[in-house]
Amino acid sequence: MLYRSLVFLAIGISSAAAAVVPRAVPAVTLDTAIVSGTSSGQVSKFLGIPFAKPPTGDLRFRLPQPVPAYTSSFSATSFGPSCPQQAISLPILSGLVAEAVNYIVNSIYGVIFSDSEDCLTLNVVKPASATPTSKYPVVVWIFGGGFEVGGTSLYDGGVIVDRSIGLGSPVIYVSMNYRVTGFGFLASKEVKSAGVGNLGLQDQREALRWIQKYIGAFGGDPTKVTIWGESAGAISVSLQMVANNGNAEGLFRASFMQSGSPIPVGEITNGQQYYDAIVSQTGCSGSADTLQCLRTVPYATLKAAINRSPGIFTYQSLRLAWLPRADGVFLADNPQKLVQQGKVANVPFITGDCDDEGTLFSLSTLNITTESQLKTYIKSTFLPGVSDTEINTLADLYPGDVTEGSPYGTGILNVLSPQFKRIASFQGDGVFQAPRRFFLDQRSGKQNTWAFLSKRLKVLPILGSVHASDILNIYGGGELTDYLIRFAVNLDPNSKTGLQWPKYTTSTRKLLTFYDDLLFPQRITDDTYRKDAMAFLTNVTLAHPI
Repeated sequence: MLYRSLVFLAIGISSAAAAVVPRAVPAVTLDTAIVSGTSSGQVSKFLGIPFAKPPTGDLRFRLPQPVPAYTSSFSATSFGPSCPQQAISLPILSGLVAEAVNYIVNSIYGVIFSDSEDCLTLNVVKPASATPTSKYPVVVWIFGGGFEVGGTSLYDGGVIVDRSIGLGSPVIYVSMNYRVTGFGFLASKEVKSAGVGNLGLQDQREALRWIQKYIGAFGGDPTKVTIWGESAGAISVSLQMVANNGNAEGLFRASFMQSGSPIPVGEITNGQQYYDAIVSQTGCSGSADTLQCLRTVPYATLKAAINRSPGIFTYQSLRLAWLPRADGVFLADNPQKLVQQGKVANVPFITGDCDDEGTLFSLSTLNITTESQLKTYIKSTFLPGVSDTEINTLADLYPGDVTEGSPYGTGILNVLSPQFKRIASFQGDGVFQAPRRFFLDQRSGKQNTWAFLSKRLKVLPILGSVHASDILNIYGGGELTDYLIRFAVNLDPNSKTGLQWPKYTTSTRKLLTFYDDLLFPQRITDDTYRKDAMAFLTNVTLAHPI
């Protein structure tokens, strides 16, 4: 019951804590159209506004097309449908472990709302008093969930805006839908040839262009946009920083990332096997132009084929079928190599992780019980092409001692299988912690950076300070909410008093760390844990990208 009660904080129900005071129907003018929203208390919301043409019919698997000028007035009082989601298949669990997993997956980011291909809409939440002359900073939320699950309707931006008003630093909140799974991250030689890779990222960028054009009508300042996300959303934020070789097009001036950094992904043709499977399952194999054939396949047929591809909770785990890949255009190279080359938008950023990022994703590997099986898994599934020497080194750097595994600091507890805590440590570092540290090492000193670590919810059985648990600290009105708002307003997360969050540098490596401790919930700590292991793992994944 504890887990279920906490979720109401996570998804922003707290906005209802204030007395609901009916207000006059809010309205803004976009081009020649009057758009009406809703108001409650000191916040107004405009929901489900289309920002691009529906990616349906012949526009399926094509770059997003800008929405025409708004000429007809409409109501924006309810969220638009989510973009097509991949069905979730959870590991078979029972008891307290199952309750913990269901809390994270179904409560925090696994709730699925109605979906549709006609899904490219965004939402704007503003102080009710904001006018076109207010020029408030803008925070833009990009939802996460492994490019597989999620949607904007799960998150209540009213929590953020209400808190910003309370701090005396009002902001405008925007969230957008974007194409996910196979609809947004189809990958193959055919996709590369057609120049339609990374459509989900392209959707996000089209939404950012919309913000530049229209946010002023809501009281926002288009020159003060901060992009922000969690998990796949944070990875998306980082990839927007390296997209087009670091050319941000003036679309944002700062970035805030929770559990996501530039990831070690390779060429877009690495996804060929998944593309070919969908082509086969939809009856397009005999077509001279298989990509065009996929545009004509009935929606239900295509979605069913995508659902059969490996998901984030299957044995492949974090080696996802549908994720951003280097397409040679929007992402000119492996994102980490772009970072090495300095092709990064020069904006201040905040980035951080939860302590036990890998636990949730290691539940699908419980049949791995020996070191030999672990090495086979790494070589055949997680990092194909890695050498035996590299695997042996990784095994030494991530030892089988359960007291050193994740959830960290839990000793002999949480051992679901002999290799579980070891795999959780390895996977959490490989996809989250090591890429974050690599990003910081490459960019600190070149642009202002801050880093954090969340060690809260350590008492959660098996999962510990699990991936996505820091959402509680921001949509639940925690300290991260204040840091985000101050950062969006001042490009500095610190207030004038209290604990000061130092910038991250390679000489000091200081983190702001969040604990469950009631007396000292925030402390400044060193980012030096598992340093050699992460450095080696980074080199391996650079050589053998996903």
